[in-house]
Formats: sequence, C-alpha cells, structure tokens
Amino acid sequence: MVLIAATVCTKSGKALVSRQFVEMTKARIEGLLAAFPKLMTGGRQHTFVETESVRYVYQPLDKLYMLLITTKASNILEDLETLRLFSRVVPEYCTQLTEAEVLNQAFNLLFAFDEIVALGYRESVNLAQVRSFVEMDSHEEKIYQAVRQTQEREAANRMREKAKELQRERLEAAKGRYTGASHKSFGTGFGSSSMSSSAASSEPMIEKIPTTPIKETRSTRSAMKLGSRGTDADSFVSRLQTEGEKIAPATTAVAKVEKVPVADQKDVHLRLEERLNLTAGRDGDIQNFELSGLLTLRITNELYGRIHVHVDNKDTRPLQLQTHPNVDKEAFRSGGVIRLKQAQRPFPMNSDVGVLKWRLATAGDDRPPLSVNCWPSEGVNGGCDVNIEYELEQDHLVLADVNINIPLPSGNTTLVVHQWEGSYSQKGRTLVWNIPFINKQQKSGTLEFTVTPAIPNDFFPLTVSWISETSLALLSSHKVVQADDGTPVDFSQEISFHPDKYEIV
Repeated sequence: MVLIAATVCTKSGKALVSRQFVEMTKARIEGLLAAFPKLMTGGRQHTFVETESVRYVYQPLDKLYMLLITTKASNILEDLETLRLFSRVVPEYCTQLTEAEVLNQAFNLLFAFDEIVALGYRESVNLAQVRSFVEMDSHEEKIYQAVRQTQEREAANRMREKAKELQRERLEAAKGRYTGASHKSFGTGFGSSSMSSSAASSEPMIEKIPTTPIKETRSTRSAMKLGSRGTDADSFVSRLQTEGEKIAPATTAVAKVEKVPVADQKDVHLRLEERLNLTAGRDGDIQNFELSGLLTLRITNELYGRIHVHVDNKDTRPLQLQTHPNVDKEAFRSGGVIRLKQAQRPFPMNSDVGVLKWRLATAGDDRPPLSVNCWPSEGVNGGCDVNIEYELEQDHLVLADVNINIPLPSGNTTLVVHQWEGSYSQKGRTLVWNIPFINKQQKSGTLEFTVTPAIPNDFFPLTVSWISETSLALLSSHKVVQADDGTPVDFSQEISFHPDKYEIV
C-alpha cells in the first residue's frame, strides 16, 4: 500500500489539514482534492471512489470528511483499516468537529498523521501508541524531574536549617547563654530515616529561645522596632544581635503563636504511616504487592525525653522490621520495647524521629485490602456493558473517600450509568466512582454502566485511592512509660494508611 496523502476537508473539497507522504507538487495535490467533490454522487453507499490514477477512501465526520488518497494498486482492506485509525485520531485532538477546531489543532493532527504513516506505508501502531508518541511521554524524563525536585527540596531544607542554626548561635552569643546543644547531634542522626523530615524541618521548634522565623517577625516588627528593608538573612541576624536585649516582648508574641495547637496532640505523639504499592490482574491475581511503614515519635516536653515505647505486633505475616541504629535492637526483639541504647540520653525534642520501619513484599496468595472486579462485555451497537464490584478483603480496615478511576474510550462516546453505590462523576476521559466509607458492615458495592462505542480493553487500567486511619499491618503501640521508674505516660497516636499506586491492569 502506498498512501499519497491524508486530508481533513470540508464537503466542498476545501482542505483544512493535509499531509503528503510522497513527493508531489502543490498544484498536483490541489487538483486531486478539487476533483474529489465532483466524484461524489447522491445515494452512494460506498466509502471509496476511483479515477484512472488514484483511489479516494473517505469517511464522514459530521460536516467534514477524513480523506485518504492512495494508489489504485493498494489493498482496499488495508486502506479501510488505516482510514478507521485516522478517523479515531481526529476526535482525539478535536473536541468539536468544526473547521475552527481542526485548524486550531492542525499541528497535533499532522504529528499524529506522521506517526501512523511513514514514507507512504502504514506503521504498526494503535491509538494509544500514537497518543503517547505525540505527547513524547518519557519515563526517564519523569524520573529525572522527580530526582531534580527532590534535590531542590533537600537543598532548600538544608538552607533553612542552616539559617535557623546561624540565627540561634548569634542570638545565644549576644545573650551569653546557649541551650539545646545536647540534643543537636542526636536529632540530626534520627532525621535521615524519617518519611516526614522535609515537613518537620519547616515547622517552628518550641524552645526557650525562639528561632524567630521571618514570617512571624514581620507580624511583630512594631515590638522589635526593626526596619522593613531587612529581607536579607544576614542583615536580619545582625539587627537581632544588635538589639538582643530589646526583643523580650517579641519573644512572648512568638511563643504565643507557636503554642497554638496544630492538631490534638499530646506531649508524646506517635505517628504510624503506611504506604502500599499494588498491581493486580483482571482475574484478581496479585502481580506486585509492597507495603512500607514508618513509626515516628515526637516529644514536646523535656520531662518525657527518656521514655520506653511498647509496640505490639499481632501480624502473622513475615513483616521485615528494622529499628533506628540508636535504638536498642535486643530490647525490641525480646519484648517489643523501643528505647535508646544509651539510657542516659533523651530523645530529641520537637522533631519527628523515625524509630521503626517495616516492610511486607509478597504476591500471588496474599489478599489485597480491597478487591476490585471489572467485567466489561460487548453489547449492542458496538458498545460495552461494564459491571464493577468492590469488596473489602481485610475486615479490620476502615477506608474513607475511596475513588475508583475508570478510563473511558476516546472520541465521541455516550455514557449511561444504570446502578451505583455512593456517587460518580465524569472528568474528561475518566469516570470517577466515589464511595465515602467502606468497613466490614458496608464492605461491597457495584457500579453498572454502558458506553457506546467501546471495546473491553478501553476500561483498563483502573486506579484506586483512599485515606484510612487504620493500618494494614497489625502493629500498634499500647503503652509508653518513663525509663526511670516505669510510670505510664499519656500519649496520642495517629495512623495513616494510603496507596501510592493501586492498579488493576
């Protein structure tokens, strides 16, 4: 098959977008396009017309035509198959099949045409591949961008920490006293293993001598009598050192701001965060399952610097547990107690300290937290009837704000939803099914809809997201006591479980 040209034209033969795949003059292609409307006769049921030299293969698109000009020696079946792909590409980039929209998307259409045909011969591609090639989506580029953003965040965090340290040192030198040095090096060692280190570094520390962030200084500049031009960090610190004895009112104001509770947290706060990466097949088989968790400790009162945290592991699966290097591993193995190796040293104050990590990697026989069964079947008029069912597999879990994202076929399609639990909405080419709450009392639900036209493969992969205050691994902290005398310590606990990636392919 030799394809001469692919054109989107009006019914009068006016070419809106035309791509020639063989060398030919402008007058020649204009003559071929001008001859096309004259060959159309009323009542024709065919999708092609022929002349002595070329064949026109066409398909109506509302008030436009998708037209292919080929040689007479080409295979008509291959011509029609190529025409169908071209006819699906045009609605992919043109939301409305009008002259203005086609002209507006001319370059995208030309790029897509070049992916379908090269040097007059059809390439072995489908619509999804054409879309990916035109978008130039690169996995390596995404990885590079993610690494670069992570490096930029880490550099910004280090810069803020250095600025805070410089301010603290100069302020203490001016006042003749220095506090908090005993926890400095220890806190740095813990910070590297915390999932929330970047978030913790941006939070103000509650100490006797405030760090005085620039934002809070501006809110109380009348009390400290600083000029409005001191935006540079060095000039700000120099003024602070010069007027060190005059900032007592500002210290009180900052302390009041910092003591406003962000959440219902007590002096000892534990946070268990779990993330799940899961890929499952359409038949329910698990292809990839990886659960990672982190237990962080935050202490805001020096009275509770030396404590023991008792962790209860009721999970029978082979969890891989790992404690921080400063934590006594033998005490954790024998009794599930998290304590420091050096008993005389306290935990760091006012920072999220990662003390325990766990990981579970398995596939095949393990049950997912939530199973999603998508069952598309071909219906009438080229459409698909789709039935989707979810079921909670782990009864101890409580999932909230569950979103099941179902891709929809491209082009001009009709969606009719017949039955659903919760609510649904259509966002572009995605049907979002939202279930507000799933637990063991309300553990299953169904969604039924019809899409025309469509094929079963159009509705994969499905992605699932949720938020949960229950953990998949049966780990919990049931007791916190003082290291010296075993006195119970009142503590608060926060649990977070969510999927980083949850796909049904």
